[in-house]
Amino acid sequence: MCGITGWVAYQRDLTSHRHDLEAMTQTMSCRGPDAAGTWYARHAALGHRRLAVIDLPGGAQPMTVGTPDGDVSMVYSGEAYNYTELRDELRRQGHGFDTDSDTEVVLRGYVQWGEQLVEHLNGMYAFAIWDARSERLVMVRDRMGIKPFYYCETDDGVVFGSEPKAILANPLVSPVVGRDGLRELFSFVKTPGMVIWEGMREVKPGEIVVVDRQGLRRRTYWRLHSQPHTDSREETVAHVRELLDDIVKRQLVADVPRCTLLSGGLDSSALTALSALHLAPQGETVRSFAVDFPDQDKHFQAIDVAPTQDTPYVHAVAEHLGNRHEDIILDGTALSAPAVRRAAVGARDIPAGIGDRDNSLYLLFAAVRKHSTVALSGESADEVFGGYPWFHDDRRHAETFPWMARQQPGAQSLVGGRQVSDDLAAVLDLESYVADSYRTAVAETPLLPGEKGLDARMRVVSHLHLTRMVQILLDRKDRMSMAVGLEVRVPFCDHRLVQYVFNAPWSLKTFDGREKSLLRAATRELLPASVAERKKSGYPGTFDPSYVTAIQDQAADLLTAGHPAVGLIDERALSAATTVAADAVTQGQRMLLERTLDLGTWFETYRPEIRV
Repeated sequence: MCGITGWVAYQRDLTSHRHDLEAMTQTMSCRGPDAAGTWYARHAALGHRRLAVIDLPGGAQPMTVGTPDGDVSMVYSGEAYNYTELRDELRRQGHGFDTDSDTEVVLRGYVQWGEQLVEHLNGMYAFAIWDARSERLVMVRDRMGIKPFYYCETDDGVVFGSEPKAILANPLVSPVVGRDGLRELFSFVKTPGMVIWEGMREVKPGEIVVVDRQGLRRRTYWRLHSQPHTDSREETVAHVRELLDDIVKRQLVADVPRCTLLSGGLDSSALTALSALHLAPQGETVRSFAVDFPDQDKHFQAIDVAPTQDTPYVHAVAEHLGNRHEDIILDGTALSAPAVRRAAVGARDIPAGIGDRDNSLYLLFAAVRKHSTVALSGESADEVFGGYPWFHDDRRHAETFPWMARQQPGAQSLVGGRQVSDDLAAVLDLESYVADSYRTAVAETPLLPGEKGLDARMRVVSHLHLTRMVQILLDRKDRMSMAVGLEVRVPFCDHRLVQYVFNAPWSLKTFDGREKSLLRAATRELLPASVAERKKSGYPGTFDPSYVTAIQDQAADLLTAGHPAVGLIDERALSAATTVAADAVTQGQRMLLERTLDLGTWFETYRPEIRV
């Protein structure tokens, strides 16, 4: 796992821009604390920061392979979980290897198969190849978008990087945010390819972007497709288990300490149990970590996306499996510390506005990194198997993204109330932006011929989550983990599993009348009964009154100082949120406070130019 960056310019000599590339590469130092490397040609320059996970002595980057027609050079971030099989195949094709790294397998795979290499890969990856034989750059991102990849076209080429901060370090790129960027930021919509920074784009999940002297071209090499599901219930459950066994076995491969992130929910508990199953024959006990907060049992408030506390279930799993477990306890002082917020906002490059959940994730990963370099996470199981409450109530029929709907009495969406000022709201017209984004997303859903009713609707809902919601969560997971040099792997994002379960009928996904029926049935015998039967409960937030009081005070300081961030926010609502009693702060008010603080930190870190 690493950070990559680079620059292609057909009308300048990049060997004279070493300082610029080094500055771009340095922004990726957290993603790759173990080594740094740069490579230069006249019209191409590549930078790399390495987090060594496989073949620690080898695998240095940028990596180059010579051919009779010219060199092929690459910077690569991620893991190819099937690299051993690919290496064997390439050896049969006549290739020799100088290292034991998956990086060299991917590079030589490109030499052998060209862009068709992507059809052979299983993993999470973002890589860029400069092919001197044709003077072209090939940028590739994994099928589910697990690894981030950004680029910005210039007058004579392109600048790219694992994160926007690498691109913003290039002298050709300015930190400008326009109307659409603000719409994306405040709407909780993740439009594929869209970036809040003007002129910048993402390589979409499952996409290849090629740059040459004729310009830039994009090609989608993978997307979800619909096909009839003919397996019986028993066959489906068995195949899900077979896939999970293979996925976890592959993703446990590493030359560094590994662990799991355990919440006590079905997803993370199943992965921890499967990991224990695969590690036991090697004489290894799985290690796990969970996040918790002081006096959480005293302050906890149930909501529909998090109805129960994690800790009792976490401990039940640890006792059941006999794994080495540690709770990471985070108090309100640590979560509200400005330095932690700066780290979290800097990791994501955006003021995400979910406050303590970002801050706690950053601190959790930092604590885990002291013991492990690789962690397995249950991220995306809810999107794949249908775990969120709005998959199962009236919100699934809402004419908007279900996670934004508020149709069920007492239910809460993932977004708070209106946050922006009246003037900005009039300019942005967020309701229309969300509506347009929703219609576009629905139109992309590949329905089966004749599919209708609940089956058709639930395919749409699943597709919305697997192409929009999951991108928000994967990006957050990657940025927070890589900010501390921790590689987090996401077994439930294996494209084979995603594609298979996507086509299972909704009645099969809920055959026991509950959420995630297939996952529960496939792993039930590995888990304590209480965990196997536990209702979905999301990543926890703190309810520590000291945290709420601290963010109220910090937001009040910005309000008093007339900070530029406040100019984007509904000041009357913010003022009310800072003065109400801490124990009376609503979810919407808390999100407004956290958004304001994130905006304030973002302004101070990036000095963005706002153009509305």
